[in-house]
Amino acid sequence: MISTNATIGKNVTIGNYTTIEDDVIIGDHTIIENNVSILNGARIGQHCHIHSGAVLAGLPQDMKYKGEYTTVEIGDRNIIRESVTINKGTNTRKVTRIGHNNMIMANAHIGHDCEIGNHCIIGFSVGMAGEVIVDDYANISGLTGIHQFSKIGEHCMVSGLSKVNKDIPPYIIAAREPLSYAGINLVGLKRKGFTLAKLDELKEIYRIIFQQKRNTSYAISFIENNFKQTVERDKILDFIRQSERGIIKGYHE
Repeated sequence: MISTNATIGKNVTIGNYTTIEDDVIIGDHTIIENNVSILNGARIGQHCHIHSGAVLAGLPQDMKYKGEYTTVEIGDRNIIRESVTINKGTNTRKVTRIGHNNMIMANAHIGHDCEIGNHCIIGFSVGMAGEVIVDDYANISGLTGIHQFSKIGEHCMVSGLSKVNKDIPPYIIAAREPLSYAGINLVGLKRKGFTLAKLDELKEIYRIIFQQKRNTSYAISFIENNFKQTVERDKILDFIRQSERGIIKGYHE
């Protein structure tokens, strides 16, 4: 069923048995495969590819949701694979937002009021509870569970089968059980053009935060007073200062 009230752009491909409800906007050149459900409140950009069985703008799985008007906003050039579910927002933020150029792999779930940046990879069967924030270029490996309100910084790599219940600062690998700092995301950062000098700076900052057994407040103060101000230094310090759940810990032997 494709509603005549939906706004569908130019050169949009729609497969068999797909449902598109009234209050839906789909941008130009988007491909929608068979058996997709695009429900009221969905806003989808251009050049996206939505695979079979995906359900977009489903009702929030949250007891506080009382039927208020909310949306899902999905940007351009996103790949959404089979059986992905993306719930719309609640009164908290009103919207679940996905940026541009993301890959969301099969069976992943993105809960209400989440915010996903740009160029992210969300692995297969990742479970993301409500109000999670994922910054640009994050890579979350398969079968990872993410607690509500958690925040994952830019250029992070989260290993598969992880349990995320603390915030993960930018530029690092998070691995092990319990989830811990496992070094900077060296391969990913090199691919994005980070220089050797910048990588050394990040290593030294995180050595102080995670490997010198300092308390976090002292580590932040030490870095601020002893490291040259750079964009990356300030992003790390701001992320940690603004963390409400607290950040993951250092190495666990």
